[in-house]
Amino acid sequence: MLGSLYLPGNTWLHRAPAGLKLAVLALSSSALMWKPSPLLLLMACALVCLSVRCAGASLRQVWQQLRLLVWMLLVLGGLSVWSQGVWQALEMVLRLFTLVLAALVVSMTTPLTQMMQVVVWLLGPLQRSGWVNAEKVALGFGLTLRLIPELGVQWQDIREAQLARGLTPSPLTMGVPMLLRTLRRADEIAEAIDARGQ
Repeated sequence: MLGSLYLPGNTWLHRAPAGLKLAVLALSSSALMWKPSPLLLLMACALVCLSVRCAGASLRQVWQQLRLLVWMLLVLGGLSVWSQGVWQALEMVLRLFTLVLAALVVSMTTPLTQMMQVVVWLLGPLQRSGWVNAEKVALGFGLTLRLIPELGVQWQDIREAQLARGLTPSPLTMGVPMLLRTLRRADEIAEAIDARGQ
């Protein structure tokens, strides 16, 4: 069963409209991709970290969702240090971490059904023109979001299975089965969307 990132609560972030949160996320993500100054990037990261506390999420809950990302960022950071230098690597890692953490805050404070309703509303004009099926796009969006928490669980399961067999986990030995499981889940999502459209 696929999980959910949503954490029930009554904070001001939970009460804010889903459309507003998604709009702020889109605008802030676009701003971060324009490579702001290091000071602005640090301020953005600090603001997002503060919003995690405002959302009522514990460090343990955040770590459960971000542990796989942390390992990926360490690998990417190491490669970037070799190819671009230390400061560029730190900037890239901090930018990606801030973007993902901001998306996590929105996901933790917004029910999936509300986000899907926003997607349907946004795509309404295109659906009326016959260009897209808004419901199918929203379903794909929702199923993809529900897949995210499972990735961390899969990573931990693969690691524990390899340790039980006396193997030493490594990015290569864990990456291949992780990729296969993720592709299998992606096929299941595609089948669910196709079934919904029939």
